[in-house]
Amino acid sequence: MRCPYCNHPETRVIDSRDTDSGVRRRRECLKCGRRFTTYETIQLNDLYVIKKDNRRELFDREKLRRGITRACEKRPISSDTIERIVSDIEAKLRASMVTEVKSSRIGQMVMSRLMRLDPVAYIRFASVYKEFDDIDAFEKALQTLKKRKSKKRKRR
Repeated sequence: MRCPYCNHPETRVIDSRDTDSGVRRRRECLKCGRRFTTYETIQLNDLYVIKKDNRRELFDREKLRRGITRACEKRPISSDTIERIVSDIEAKLRASMVTEVKSSRIGQMVMSRLMRLDPVAYIRFASVYKEFDDIDAFEKALQTLKKRKSKKRKRR
């Protein structure tokens, strides 16, 4: 690492700490003695989402968070829980080592988590994701929830 003050090629690490986004290192130049901070971050491969119309766009963590947050509005679901869902989904997608993922897969992952977490948030998300256009679509989604709930009771 070159010193940003005198451009000397040799520095030493004085302190190193993990941060949320990577590693923070405090360095000292071996020539001029001045100190400076560097940050190391992990550069993840780009992950593209294939939309329904076959357009490709970069995975946007914030867009995923906004969609889940909107479905969970006025529900007893903390922002930490939403953040955990977003992080889990992103981690699973990146761990799969693919560079492209269909938006339908992401939608299914979200619906699966919301179905277990809160039925109202699930219905809200599903109504947008599945583009409900009539009452029958809502009824079908509600029947799915009811079947899941009755299966859970039988297992107990």
